[in-house]
Amino acid sequence: MIALIVAHFALAACAGPLVHRLGRRGFVVLALPPAAATVWAFTRWNTAASGGADTWTWEWIPDYGVTLDLRLDALAELMVLLAAGVGALVLLYCASYFTDDTPQLGRFAGNLLAFAGAMLALVLADDLITLYVFWELTTVFSYLLIGHGSEHRHSRRSALQALVVTTFGGLAMLVGFLILGQAAGTYRISAIVADPPEATLAVSIAVVLVLCGALSKSAIWPFSMWLPNAMAAPTPVSAYLHAAAMVKAGVYLVARLAPAFADVPVWKPVVLVLGGATMLLGGWRALRLNDLKLVLAYGTVSQLGFLTLLAGTGNRNAALAAVAMILAHALFKAPLFLVTGIVDHAAGTRDLRKLSGVGRSLPHVAGVAVLAAASMAALPPLLGFAAKEAAFEALLHGSAAERWALAVVVAGSALTTAYTLRFVWGAFARKRDVPDTPVHRVGWAFLAPPALLAVLGLVLGPGVGWTDRLLGAYADTFPAEPDPYHLALWHGFGLALLLSAVAWAAGAVLFLGRTRVTRLSRRIAWPTADSVFGHLLLGQERLALQVTGFIQRGSLSVYLATTLLVMLGGQLAVLMVDTPWVGAVRPRLWDNPLQGAVAALTCAAALLCLTVRRRMKGVVLAGLTGYGTALLFVVQGAPDLALTQFCVETVAMIVFVLVLRRMPVHFQETVSIWRRASRIPVALAAAATVGVGMWVAAAARTAEPAGTAMVQEVADHGLKDVVATILVDLRAWDTMGESAVLAAAAVGVTSLIYLHRRSEGSMAQEELQGRTAWSLSAHHSSRLPQGDDAAPERGWLAAGATLAPEHRSIVFEVVARLLFHPILVLSVYLLFCAESLPGGGFVAGLVAGVALITRYLAGGRFELAEAAPLQPGLFTGLGLFISTGVGLLGLGEGTVLHAFTYYGHLPVFGKYHLSTSVLFDFGVYLLVLGVVLDIVRALGAKVDRQIERAAGVLTPDGGPEAGGPLR
Repeated sequence: MIALIVAHFALAACAGPLVHRLGRRGFVVLALPPAAATVWAFTRWNTAASGGADTWTWEWIPDYGVTLDLRLDALAELMVLLAAGVGALVLLYCASYFTDDTPQLGRFAGNLLAFAGAMLALVLADDLITLYVFWELTTVFSYLLIGHGSEHRHSRRSALQALVVTTFGGLAMLVGFLILGQAAGTYRISAIVADPPEATLAVSIAVVLVLCGALSKSAIWPFSMWLPNAMAAPTPVSAYLHAAAMVKAGVYLVARLAPAFADVPVWKPVVLVLGGATMLLGGWRALRLNDLKLVLAYGTVSQLGFLTLLAGTGNRNAALAAVAMILAHALFKAPLFLVTGIVDHAAGTRDLRKLSGVGRSLPHVAGVAVLAAASMAALPPLLGFAAKEAAFEALLHGSAAERWALAVVVAGSALTTAYTLRFVWGAFARKRDVPDTPVHRVGWAFLAPPALLAVLGLVLGPGVGWTDRLLGAYADTFPAEPDPYHLALWHGFGLALLLSAVAWAAGAVLFLGRTRVTRLSRRIAWPTADSVFGHLLLGQERLALQVTGFIQRGSLSVYLATTLLVMLGGQLAVLMVDTPWVGAVRPRLWDNPLQGAVAALTCAAALLCLTVRRRMKGVVLAGLTGYGTALLFVVQGAPDLALTQFCVETVAMIVFVLVLRRMPVHFQETVSIWRRASRIPVALAAAATVGVGMWVAAAARTAEPAGTAMVQEVADHGLKDVVATILVDLRAWDTMGESAVLAAAAVGVTSLIYLHRRSEGSMAQEELQGRTAWSLSAHHSSRLPQGDDAAPERGWLAAGATLAPEHRSIVFEVVARLLFHPILVLSVYLLFCAESLPGGGFVAGLVAGVALITRYLAGGRFELAEAAPLQPGLFTGLGLFISTGVGLLGLGEGTVLHAFTYYGHLPVFGKYHLSTSVLFDFGVYLLVLGVVLDIVRALGAKVDRQIERAAGVLTPDGGPEAGGPLR
């Protein structure tokens, strides 16, 4: 099972180059994984039909019970055959539908195959969380497929609407899954269905939340607006996602959970009422539309309501009818969508008002369409008829509510007959006053996929008994019926057949009076759900703009004060209500008087920040608070933290200074005296509240501290530095996540501040025609010697000559020259000594960044380019790759980030050992170095280039194409 799922995603990743090389014939290769899944499912037919199941389990994190569970039973067997079988045929259809020069064809092919893989995993999942993951993957891939024609506004809007609606339902469903898992004591679906939790209030809420996800996925009212708009996608997407796969996911979930929760009081009212309403509303809307795809789309909405009603009824016979109807629906709706694509392809339009005589021009296409449409209208001897008869019989002998549902189903079936006739007549009939539509020839390869599906619907009508064993195996999971129903094409004359005849006759009458019906439908039409959705989004956007304009006035101090006051109010409310300090250990002022002195100086520097008007003074004072915190770490005996804090503050101070070059000297915000005075008590109150909160949290400890166990664990591995070991081994997951966030934040922030190209080469000195940015902003003094008298006798730096003489410091250049390589060596030492001494990849990367910053400050942007000719993104990406790769190596021992240690002996150095944690730390080192270099280039070198361009001292090659900031 897992191999088939992985094959889908693996080949989808190769779809781009495959389609680029083979053109549209690449779809034939991409159809192999779903075809293999179909063959595999057929080989497991007997096991599933006998009530058995094939299972596969991978214990990902055994200590926390996190597993990946897959299970193939009767219901999953049916869904795999539909998702994989129809998926393979749709991919083959794509080979004829598209041309080799279709834009972004490789991306489309990869997304379609990846969707098929996600759908396959969804129906096989036997774990609620696993199901949710693949559920959301289908949402993401459907968003990409619906928005394939992203150059069209309608496609973008439709894709976004589908994403919003289905994601909203998915999040609600996730909450429901969590509640159900906790109530049942397990997240395994088969175990929950076998032994469902008691129907408490929490379980009822969870059921409603899960139904929200299922109904939104299957476009049940009031979530039905997204599916018709999704017809903006290419026709193969409509045939697969919206007929046989994605929209069936919600129905599948209802069918999967119905044996366990159909008796929960809230289940049937939601399912029966919304399912029946959707069947009627969708069918009625389809009667007045002129686009063939929209007729089928609203027909699909109607049919999905019918399927949801049947699947959620909660008795054995209705469940049997539901799965039979799921099969029939896929076999008639998918070929109808595919035929619509053929008609559109051959005639150039889907507007039934413009189509005429297509049936005579394309008789084989018309034959396939009529065959599938007859099954949709439930005409004998097709599978649709057998499934509809089973549904009528199940509802006819049910409860009073189910008999009311039967009346709705009969009315909906009449609408189904009417819009089926409208579709066939609109697509293929010859119409008066409309000239015959010119069409081009259709190849057999183009017609074969829909023809095969339509013929299967014909064959399985008389042969529906062949499926009774498999579909009955699922139905038998419900309580036994006194008179169990069995699938057959003919059950004799009875009330069910009479109801079918009534539906056919009523549908024919509606079609014959189509002009009046259309006029009446448009006259009494309510506002569409799509327009309501659009108005809701517009209102939300306007409200957001008004709230933003009211709250965000451009004052950072107001934002910070608001944040602190909200935090202060919330914390004080909790502290006053809970009084957690009662019985808590009294805090000590300090462990060492030196701590008090350092803390007092740090607080003084922080308070002085409130009084300054110059930005540079504010930066210096803020930096002093950071250095004061580092001194507190030193006094407390935490050299690792102190070293990291010192390095972070140093880099932050330099970044602040670089930013201040482009900002006014003084703060521009006009602050009254009382506002300035009010900042001090707010700051003191916030600090005191945080301090009390930290004391209360520490004093509330009831368990033994983990420090002793961690020290012992580190010592058992022959190590000494507990902090570094925690970061790269015991809590390596946290470090990996924080590293990714750091990289994303740095790249995002620098890109937002300066929109520069990251693919630029090194900054060549030849682009400079005059003075650099550092001398352009200066006023030359006549008292300084000019010419060679002011220049150093030799160049200590590689690009020092690019600076104006008055901006060169021989002392700084010498110091930079002498310290650059020792600082780099120190960074490497800090990287490799972290097992026993203070250090680590993070602080080592910061130290290496300080070395590059020193070169930049001493020699300018060209010196930085000489010192670091490679792109920052290379260091960042390589660091993430190494850390992730080391983490994945642990899978060899069954868990991610498992540590390996290699022991060896060198002739000169003697014994040594190399641990994967060191390699992991090396990835962090490269990542941090790349982040620092990226920030310095964005806020330093790029600003220099911007100043020089404004002054006109760059060559034409120094424009944006060479990497300058875009305006």
